[in-house]
Amino acid sequence: MMNPELVNKFRTLQTPFYYYDLDLLRNTLDNIQKHGIDKGYHIHFAVKANFNHRLLQIIRDAGLGIDCVSGPEIERAIEAGFKPEQIAFAGVGKTDDEIRTGLKYNIFSFNCESLQELSVLNELASEAGKKANVAVRLNPNIKAKTHKYITTGLTENKFGITPDKLPELFKILPELKSLNLKGIHFHIGSQIRDMEPFRQLCEKINIIREQFEQEGIELEHLNLGGGFGINYDHPDKEPIPDFKHFFELFSQNLDVSKNQQVHFELGRSIVGQCGNLISKVLFVKKGISTNFAIIDAGMTELIRPALYQAKHRVDVLTSSKSKKYYDVVGPICETSDTFRKDIELPELQRGDLVAIRSAGAYGEVMSSNFNLREKVNTYYSDELL
Repeated sequence: MMNPELVNKFRTLQTPFYYYDLDLLRNTLDNIQKHGIDKGYHIHFAVKANFNHRLLQIIRDAGLGIDCVSGPEIERAIEAGFKPEQIAFAGVGKTDDEIRTGLKYNIFSFNCESLQELSVLNELASEAGKKANVAVRLNPNIKAKTHKYITTGLTENKFGITPDKLPELFKILPELKSLNLKGIHFHIGSQIRDMEPFRQLCEKINIIREQFEQEGIELEHLNLGGGFGINYDHPDKEPIPDFKHFFELFSQNLDVSKNQQVHFELGRSIVGQCGNLISKVLFVKKGISTNFAIIDAGMTELIRPALYQAKHRVDVLTSSKSKKYYDVVGPICETSDTFRKDIELPELQRGDLVAIRSAGAYGEVMSSNFNLREKVNTYYSDELL
């Protein structure tokens, strides 16, 4: 995974820290360009996955737009050089001030998630003397076959407007004089590796799009959200997701009118594999039924295993012929501060370096100072190699 020269550089740095492979990020973006953008698709990066300034600048330079879910994310996007017409603003609970932020910049689209939100946005836009561009987020009731905490397209989830509300939507739209309905928006979940839910999504969109057309509503764009997953088990075998397969599925199954744009909001699949959390072994403790490898990174640096029961690959950056089984755990005073249980690794000693892989998405951005731990440093491949 990492060459000896890089590992030697790691030995000189205070752990834990985040390390980003910028060459991998650029190669991933080139792949998206080839199979997505060059085919006419519009790609927004879901900034909630990672708002690191260096990464955002590279993503901006690759021609992607941005998908935000808060007012501060809109501000971060503007700071990073994204144009307002590239910014989509989703989120089930936008505050009035966040809405005003979007109105101030005249962003590409407010992705509205309830009928009441449409009314509030209309009122605030009228107060500002503006017309807001809107995409209505609809909940297609599709099981994404992923963790229940990151499933967002079922009727039991808080996101979006269910299709049974469409007659009411069509009734109130003419009254919302300060809104421009530009599109419809969907997002069914995250870390989706099975393509079948995406095929089902296309079928639902085809039906819903026709309902809008029957009402005389011409939609400028269809926003299909994101959710495409990465290979956490074998990141070296699949460092770049199969974007060719992903985009071809939509080109084969989605009905699109002439001049109608198709937008995606990809996050994890863009940055997930380029980030690694580097940590040091503090202690090795033999338990009754297992060995504990206690490292200096914890759930404060990467909460995904504790929150989602996610399994990240752990690579030992030192060499050893013999192997043992370990529970790899952090230093936080919570039993949930466990990265992996009962995994076979080269025999560990105090001071060994380990890499927790595929940590580029929902890692650094979800870190906390629980236990009054300080924010860790970040390093990039072009600084160390």
